[in-house]
This record gives sequence, C-alpha cells and structure tokens, in this order.
Amino acid sequence: MAQHGRSVVFVDGARTPFGKAGPKGLFAETRADDLVVKVIRDLLRRNPKLPAERIDEVAIAATTQIGDQGLTLGRSGALLAGLPISVPGFSVDRMCAGALTAATTVASGIGVGAYDVALAAGVEHMGRHPMGEGVDPNPRFLSERLVDPEALLMGKTAENLHDRLPQLTKERADAYAVASQEKTAKAYEAGKIQPMLVPVATRTAEAGWTLASEDEPPRPGTTMESLAGLKTPFRPHGRVTAGNAAGLNDGATAAILAAEEVADELGLAKRMRLVSFAFAGVEPEVMGYGPVPSTEKALAKAGLGISDIGLFEVNEAFAVQVLSFLDYYGIADDDPRVNPMGGAIAVGHPLASSGIRLMTYLSREFEEHPEVQYGLTTMCIGLGMGGTVIWENPHYTKGAK
Repeated sequence: MAQHGRSVVFVDGARTPFGKAGPKGLFAETRADDLVVKVIRDLLRRNPKLPAERIDEVAIAATTQIGDQGLTLGRSGALLAGLPISVPGFSVDRMCAGALTAATTVASGIGVGAYDVALAAGVEHMGRHPMGEGVDPNPRFLSERLVDPEALLMGKTAENLHDRLPQLTKERADAYAVASQEKTAKAYEAGKIQPMLVPVATRTAEAGWTLASEDEPPRPGTTMESLAGLKTPFRPHGRVTAGNAAGLNDGATAAILAAEEVADELGLAKRMRLVSFAFAGVEPEVMGYGPVPSTEKALAKAGLGISDIGLFEVNEAFAVQVLSFLDYYGIADDDPRVNPMGGAIAVGHPLASSGIRLMTYLSREFEEHPEVQYGLTTMCIGLGMGGTVIWENPHYTKGAK
C-alpha cells in the first residue's frame, strides 16, 4: 500500500444531538454557529492534553452559508469557541459531504506538513436555512440541458435510482429503513451513542430552558406496516417516503485530526489512521450512486479490495442509495458490517455535518472490533458526487475475534 507524506490520525469526534428542522424542532431557537461552537468546546474539554495553541487550522462546513451559517465559519467559530487569535479558519461547502471534505482537506494539510493538528467540523440548521435557500441556479443548467431538471431535487434523484435499478424495490428500501431504526434503538439501549453526544441547552418560548441530550428524529418501533402507507411526495405511486429517507435536520459535528507523531508527542488518542480518500462525479440525476465510483477510486489508491473492508459507515440519505452501493459490491442488505449502530434514516442528516458523524461512529466501532483492520466512511453528494474515506484500525490484532 502506497503511503505518501506523514501518517494522519483521527483523534476524536463528537456531535450535538440531531433535531428535527422546523418551528417545533429541538434547536428551533438555537443559532447554527452556537451549535458547532458547543461541540468544538466540548471536544477540547474531552482532550485536555491538546493545547489550544497547537491547533493550526479550523475548517467548518455548511451547505447554506448565509445568516448564522455564514461569515467564514471556520474563523468566526474558532473565535467564538475561545481559541487563541493565532488559530486561523475557513469555510467548506461540498453539500452533504461538507464535514467529510473539511476532514480530508485538513488531513491533506497535515500529510504534507502544513499543519500538525487541525479541527474539522460541520453544521447545518435546516430549520433556519432550508436546502437551496437563496440559491440562484444559472439558467444554462436547464436551457442547455447540462443537468436533468430533477437533479436539483434530491428526492427525485432517489426515485430515479429506483428506476435505474429496478431490483431495488420499495419493500427492500422499507426493510432497510426498519433495520436502521432497530439498530439505532439497540445502540441507544447499550449506551453506545450517548458518549459521542454533546448536550446542548436550548430555549423555547413555550418550554423555557431544556437540555437536549439525545437525538430527536429516531422512531423506535417502526414496522414494515407503518411504512407501507406513507405518501410518496416525489412521485405519484413512487417508492421514496419520509420513512425510508433521512429527514430535514439540525445539528453539528466536530473532530480533531493530527499527525501521528504529534499525537504520540502530546499523548492524544489515535482512534483511526487515514489510509486514502477519493471523490468522484456521477450523473446528477442519480446522485445517490456517487459512493460507488468514489469507493472504487479510494480502494485503488489504497491498494485494497472491497473484501479488505471490515466495517462500513454509509450515509443513509435514502435507503435506495445505500442499497445501490451494497448491490454493486454483492453485500447483503442486512450485513452486520454495515452501519452497526444504525444511520441517518433514524438519527437524521443535517447535511454538511454528517460526514464526521460517520467517522465518529466508525472510530468507536473500531474499538469494539480489533479483528477488523480497515473500514470506510462514504456518502452521496448533491449535484452528482460521492466521497469515500478509508481508515485503518489502530486497535487491529491479527487473529482477534
């Protein structure tokens, strides 16, 4: 396997609970920048061996970069979090893969020696800033047929993927969604998700001050029967419903990445080691297929095959998108290596924040599975892209069970 530059490690990750977008949601009256600042502060509290002045960069992603998600979030977030004024920052936008891109971008800087330690983060307050707010697409997209008109509506791209791959039926999508809810419920019962969450004090006019300490979207007890009757909002008699897709959500994530020798010097945890990453484009009207070519590229760069991957964290924007990935690689819908703690269909998908949720989940799963050497995080991306990061488990022990 080719290694270039310095070894980069994922030190730690955390997130807020995810809330439902809208006036009655968990974070309806909480600012987006306050959410991500809360996570950054708590992440540093959890890692007291990291001197704040050793942080070389802060990259914060948001898809809709206006209002409280604007103003160069990386820099403004660093200042609001109380980091030294010497710590710079910048903003990232790659739609759903914002946080994933923030992580790979600072990891690249670490790899070439520009940084020793960096923070990557993502936030999306879809209640305050719905996807597409303030956007003015160039008329050439449609007049010159550069993209299919349906490519700008994510739900319609999921219906298109069902069309392209007719073996991915609504029944399979619903069954996958039920399993995601069940796995999330079991992970909560086992106390696996709670340690990754940063409680957030929230205030509403009706309830006053409350403490948000768990995800709002999960629907434990979801059944095939309860999903069967849901409306298909993107197409009459379609297959995509609110039950087999991620919802509209608010939330934030953050992670610490470092050069491995610097992590050793400071005594920081090494939860994962970066192996490779790749992004790839696909037809925008079937954007959910993006993880397939991006994973092929990342595997090739790493000198690995899909059989080398022992754990998968695949973002569940839509069930059909995950199923298309699994089908391509001949992986069963219910393979226990895939999203062991459930995914976005249950906990939510606050767009630009989700990539680091995937990484944080995988880092905890690595600790439980020393028999697994490699894992990956992957997600589809609006306008027809996919992003994949391959990680090595530093706890790997050959022959472990």
